[in-house]
Amino acid sequence: MQKINPFLWFDGKAEEAANFYVSVFKESKLVNVARYGDAGPGPKGTAMSATFDLAGQRFIALNGGPQFKFSEAISFLINCETQQEVDELWEKLSAGGEKSRCGWLKDKYGLSWQVIPKVLGEMLQDKDPKKSQRVMQAMLQMTKIDIARLKQAYDGK
Repeated sequence: MQKINPFLWFDGKAEEAANFYVSVFKESKLVNVARYGDAGPGPKGTAMSATFDLAGQRFIALNGGPQFKFSEAISFLINCETQQEVDELWEKLSAGGEKSRCGWLKDKYGLSWQVIPKVLGEMLQDKDPKKSQRVMQAMLQMTKIDIARLKQAYDGK
């Protein structure tokens, strides 16, 4: 059991969101759905919470009601290996949501994600400040991150 788990508050869509996230990420599964009984407070048989694993990370989703909404102050960063992985996750997660700048997006539930190729971090930490600055400037012009464009900037082309 993980010591720390992300615990996500939804307004009636915890089970739906859990199933969506499990469908997006490889090596993921729905672990458990706890349902309300006669004591409530939700309607009997509806999901109270859903526990799910995404690529080895345990999450818990709660149907807590409309009181709280997600904000960009919390996001999940996805370290992608390839442009194909970036493209696939970007399209799936942003469907019905909102695309933003620099690899950020909000999914259809309002949860923020950063779909980032691992190579971006490596380039931004390069010992040559001119290279890292060119990569930063290129990234700031992007919505979805494009590895080929990052490499061009890195190489000064």
